[in-house]
Amino acid sequence: MKAKIIQICALLLLLACFATAQQPGPPMGQGPGAGPGGHGPGRGLGDGPGGADPLGQSFFPPELVMQNQQAIALTDEQKSYLRTEIRDAQMKFTDLQWKLQDEAEKMVSLASQPHIDEQQALAQLEKVLIVEREVKRAQIALLVHIKNKLTADQQAKLENLRNKPH
Repeated sequence: MKAKIIQICALLLLLACFATAQQPGPPMGQGPGAGPGGHGPGRGLGDGPGGADPLGQSFFPPELVMQNQQAIALTDEQKSYLRTEIRDAQMKFTDLQWKLQDEAEKMVSLASQPHIDEQQALAQLEKVLIVEREVKRAQIALLVHIKNKLTADQQAKLENLRNKPH
């Protein structure tokens, strides 16, 4: 019975990992702060009841900034900085996505065995969670860099643009 529960939990976790791994990183619109809810529907770091993402609402997704460069009067220096940050983040997210996929596949392999070694399964789960933590940390770091590079006026304009009905 205990092995069955672990197997079911592992499979549920893997499905979540695979779904997450299939989503592009924040530069493509799926990271913290992407869209009105932060991550898109139900994917926010700080999702509370009703799917609200108060943490995501504190940041500005890269695509929102890029799509409104003129409206918020980004300087050439800001554009250059943001280009570099986003490019670096994309490379990091690609590497982490490969790493997550690799660790998740190992977890699937363990979970598909008729008898699961609990210690081995939990150790592999830990590896998956470590990579997921790295992804979240990289997402937040990018969003902090973006927000810190924007002036208070630019942030206010982006907030208005984000909340404006399409």
